[in-house]
Amino acid sequence: MKILVTGATGNIGRKVVDHLLAGGAEDVRALTNNPARAALPAEVEVAEGYLGRVSSLPAAFDGVDRMYLAPLLDTIDEVVALAKAAGVRQIVDLSGEAHWTPIAQAVENSGVEWTHLSAGEFTENASVWTDQIKESDEIRDPYPELANAPTNMDDIARVAAKVLLSDGHVGKNYELTGPELVTRADKIRLIGAALGRDLNVVKVSREEGIRVFSRGMDESAEWYVDALAGMVDYAPEPTTTVADVTGVPAIPFAQWAIANADLFR
Repeated sequence: MKILVTGATGNIGRKVVDHLLAGGAEDVRALTNNPARAALPAEVEVAEGYLGRVSSLPAAFDGVDRMYLAPLLDTIDEVVALAKAAGVRQIVDLSGEAHWTPIAQAVENSGVEWTHLSAGEFTENASVWTDQIKESDEIRDPYPELANAPTNMDDIARVAAKVLLSDGHVGKNYELTGPELVTRADKIRLIGAALGRDLNVVKVSREEGIRVFSRGMDESAEWYVDALAGMVDYAPEPTTTVADVTGVPAIPFAQWAIANADLFR
């Protein structure tokens, strides 16, 4: 069974490749626009290309049985049509709610068997506070009370690999979360604990939040802060999907913070 991983240079796609190999996959093809940067294992077949460059896809899709589809909205209709024409039997897509729903819809409408991996905020998004934490013990945030159950990228990759390597997942929409609900203030304090520091969280105005985050996001800071505002009253219940599918519990935020403390030093 040939498995294609698209976006194999990306944070999640590259991990999917590793988990497929660890799970015993023997015929993995990886689609990447930058093979050198991907640093893929020697046993992986490399296909140079990109989901946004559809002319590169027919050769990459040829002979593929199952594929992991990285999220890219711009060319989703062309991508799934080419996958079906090439004979791909199952698509495992990373999608989600709101902005990303067209991906799941296009995959379903293609007529190819599908499994959706629906994830909310990534644990790794905590890097938004990196500069502040490096510079001060006072961390400013416009919505410290906002709570969610962030998903670790490695957990998403583990689920994707498990689905690609086993049967019984067709037609399933797997909602992936972390194991617990944590607020943004909780995350900052847990990072501080991992660093051996007592970080003080200060709630600031929308305007101040935009100014703070514009250092790392430029013009995206306003969109980011307003997106946070829209989620203040929404606290999703954590799911057990990662553990149910893989047999290993999802990674708690505190564990991620300890393992990645050097990012904030």
